[in-house]
Amino acid sequence: MKVLVSGSSGLIGSALSASLRDDGHEVVALPRTYEEPIDFSGVDAVVHLAGESIAGGRWTAARKQRIEESRIVGTRQLAEQLAGSADKPEVFICASAIGFYGDSGDELLDEESGAGEGFLSNVCKKWEAAARPTDEAGIRTLSIRTGVVLSTEGGALKKMLMPFRMGGGGILGNGRQYMSWISLGDMVRSIRFLIDTDSIGGAVNLVSPNPVTNREFTKTLGQVLHRPTILPLPAFAARILFGEMADELLLGGCRVIPQKLLDAGYQFRNPDLQTVLVELLRQ
Repeated sequence: MKVLVSGSSGLIGSALSASLRDDGHEVVALPRTYEEPIDFSGVDAVVHLAGESIAGGRWTAARKQRIEESRIVGTRQLAEQLAGSADKPEVFICASAIGFYGDSGDELLDEESGAGEGFLSNVCKKWEAAARPTDEAGIRTLSIRTGVVLSTEGGALKKMLMPFRMGGGGILGNGRQYMSWISLGDMVRSIRFLIDTDSIGGAVNLVSPNPVTNREFTKTLGQVLHRPTILPLPAFAARILFGEMADELLLGGCRVIPQKLLDAGYQFRNPDLQTVLVELLRQ
């Protein structure tokens, strides 16, 4: 296949690109802006992963605008180019996030569940809507609602490792908020599964079938590292440190399952949190 990938230098994009190339496929990195025409000749799939990091700093008004515009404007431009192309790919896979569901307590959520409230939920709704031109043009279009991607190479786990290894790990807030996660390996394999599975379209949750609470995650990571996890970060302190971002990324959560992947027969290689953490931390 010939696959175009945006965000190809990021954690997910670089792993996906390497996996495709290892199997003999051609991968072309897309730019971050799409004002200039893109040649889609011979392209089988487009995977759009680019976007401003949501966890790179406090959510000032300017940063929230960059987060939103980097997803919505870029996605719309790319989708409109794809829709208007004479040589259309078979499939367009566009990143989204489980932030779509908002802070949902312990309610079990699948792809049929409605949108939540808050900044991230609103961004995700607009983000997915921005990909609509490809669907209307007859291209199989998927919005992949991604959970916390676990890898020692980047993302949330990499940031957690230093304080946890120093014995400074602990629950966030009351620890009851759910964390829907996926290993980087399963993230890459599931995207490739979606490229190859013509029967799947629309929104797809890319998470492990076994979400855990923040308390469970904290306990498990501490056990794997053989470190205590007795230093909690109270909600008020999280809000002082991180502002609005604390409520949506740290103190809130959603309990999401990958129903479409399971129904389609995808087999998770790393469905168990402790097994994943042991495997990652032995590398």
